[in-house]
Amino acid sequence: MPSINHDDHTISFKIVYCGTPLSGKTSNLQQIHAKLDPTGCSDLVSLSTAQDRTLFFDFLAVEADALPGYKTTFHLYTVPGQVTYNATLQLVLKQADGVVFVADSQMDRQRDNLQSLQSLEANLRMNGSSLDRLPIVLQYNKRDLPNAAPVEYLEYLFNNRPTPFLSFESDARTGRNILATLNAISQAVLHQFRLRTSPEDAPNELPTHALAA
Repeated sequence: MPSINHDDHTISFKIVYCGTPLSGKTSNLQQIHAKLDPTGCSDLVSLSTAQDRTLFFDFLAVEADALPGYKTTFHLYTVPGQVTYNATLQLVLKQADGVVFVADSQMDRQRDNLQSLQSLEANLRMNGSSLDRLPIVLQYNKRDLPNAAPVEYLEYLFNNRPTPFLSFESDARTGRNILATLNAISQAVLHQFRLRTSPEDAPNELPTHALAA
């Protein structure tokens, strides 16, 4: 649920990047931080272990001219993929406005990806939400690796739904489609906000894009 302050004309949305360990969640935020105008970004807060795995969460705030008359901020979080940190995942997912599921494209990581997606579904249910109620974008990361599974296979595993999620092929190390993913989930979050907000509270129009890709 977005945080709205009508007196200050500010609104903030929470977007959570989920996925199996080392799938590229932190790399997404690092690329976003590096590519966007630094005047519109906060510092990147990252708590990780020596193995470069997210221990608690990463956080990045990105400002955008997204809603007329309001200072709009997207708060981007990642969460640890290890099952031992499931309580952290559930906590960070609370009041999330949108989710990016980062899947590791390597063929030998598909079981881990499925377990991570099931964990996401379970934790959303415990928070009173679901994949059907939140804007979701799938990101098939590490497409540059030689053992990457075919996209058709990944779509069958993770996106075989009556209404498929929007999905992107990416390489977080080089930044391929990182901003496109962020723009897509931002658009989806803004669209849902418009649908669920009463006419007297909602701005009159939405822009054609939330963040420049």
